[in-house]
Formats: sequence, C-alpha cells, structure tokens
Amino acid sequence: MSYQSVEEAYARCRKDGIEFWKAIQLEDMDENGITEEDSWRRMKGMWQAMLDGIAAYEPDEMSASGLVGKEGGLMEAYQKKGDTLCGDFMAKVMTNALKMGCNNACMKRIVAAPTAGACGVLPAVLVTYYQEYQVPEEKMIEAMYVAAGIGQIIANRAYLAGASGGCQAEIGSGSGMAAAAICYVRGGALEQLGDACAMALKNLMGLVCDPVGGLVEVPCVKRNVGGAVNALAAADMALAGIVSQIPVDQTIDAMKEVGDKMDVSLRETGYGGVANTPVAAEVVKRLGLTL
Repeated sequence: MSYQSVEEAYARCRKDGIEFWKAIQLEDMDENGITEEDSWRRMKGMWQAMLDGIAAYEPDEMSASGLVGKEGGLMEAYQKKGDTLCGDFMAKVMTNALKMGCNNACMKRIVAAPTAGACGVLPAVLVTYYQEYQVPEEKMIEAMYVAAGIGQIIANRAYLAGASGGCQAEIGSGSGMAAAAICYVRGGALEQLGDACAMALKNLMGLVCDPVGGLVEVPCVKRNVGGAVNALAAADMALAGIVSQIPVDQTIDAMKEVGDKMDVSLRETGYGGVANTPVAAEVVKRLGLTL
C-alpha cells in the first residue's frame, strides 16, 4: 500500500538507512509487482519524455483557440538578450515552463506532473537545472522518484485535480513536488525535502482554478511559471536551513481543507475568477464555447 504521509516515508528511510527516493522506488516495486529495473526504466522514460517535450516546442505553433503558443518563444528571445530581472537561469526556467504549458495546449506529448495543466513546473525546474549544470542523469531520475512520492502522498491525503481543490491542487502540488525534487538534487537533508514542499504549498494555498472558456490555456500556461519559480524559492529557503513551522503532512491537510471550502465556481468550471471577466466572456463567445 502506498505511503499515506511523508512522515511514513521518512520512517522507512530511517529504519532501513535509505534515501527518500529509494523508499519511493521500493514502494513502487511492491505496489505494482515490478522489478527494480522495470521501475527505473519507467521513471527514466518519463524523464526522457520531459526532455523530448521541451525540445519539441515550436514557437510559431498556436493552440486551436489561438490563445497561447508563442509565449515560450517570446520568453526565450527575452532571456537571450541577457538583461532579465530574475537572472539567466531563472529566465531559462520560466522559458521551459512556458514551452511545456504551450505544448500541452497544442496537443503535444507531455508528462502530467501531476496534471496536464501543471505539466511545465517539474520539467522547468529539473530539466533546466540538468542542462545548465550537467548533473548526472541518474541523479535527476532519482529526483523524479522524490517528486513522484510527494505527489502520491498529496493525492492520498488531499487531491491533485483542479476540479476537486482548485489550482492549488495542480500548480501547487506540482510546485511542492518540484521543490522537494530540486532540494534533493542540491543535497538537501531528508527533512529539508518536506520543508521545501511545505513552503511551496503554503505559498500557493488557496490558488483557484479559473480557466477561461474551460480551456487549459489562460491563465494555466503562465501559472506554470509561478509554480516553477516558487519551487526554487522554497527549495532555497529549505537549503538555507529555514524550517516550515507547519509540517508537510499537516500542510497538505490544510490544502485539502481550503479546497473543500472553495466555491464550485473556482474549481475548473470556468464560471469564476478571471474566467468570469468581460474579456473572458468575449473569448467564450468568439470561440463558440459552451460551459
């Protein structure tokens, strides 16, 4: 049976003297009845799909609605000018988050991490770091296990779908997964992985899911940038020794409570938030959409 809490996974790590990623891999093997080699092969396949996804981005391709598609290319051109406010690495992270969000809207192959709408957060953080700092691929695949374990625990304790708990359950969860994963890559201690996740989740708690026209495009694509940047900030805080005063499992529980109280208009229905603005109404009318 999968881990029901981060603390449960921690306990196995301490008991068996293994790293967090290994505890997740062992659980994957047990739950799915597969070998270590099969588990690793499947995770490596998802990692490769993220690499391929970023490489497959085409800046001239637009989504069927015409709402998104060029954002990744525009950000990349801006990054290459070398005068960004956030610095070169962060600009590359933002670029890759946009590329993957646009890929999803353009029906390209993506990895739902944890969902299609949040598919840009994890690769923006991990792939960009991998390409920038030439980290061994094995380390990145281990980080994928860290992210997967966090995502599974969030799913068990709360939810991952915007229709269930707002965008905090999608971009928020993706950001928490990415924060823990990159914290691991950077040599974070066991408890720091949870602290990074908790701080990322708290920063995005209450985020609503308000897609214009019900399409996973506006504001979804740009929110991937927010999730990725937030993940890096949370990981840096954890690595600096800053502790989340609210443990990660309790933070996940709080996220569920907030999602349960969220009005249905703010949970992927396309009726509230920015989806309820005059311009959004014009988009819905122009595209002939029915909500």
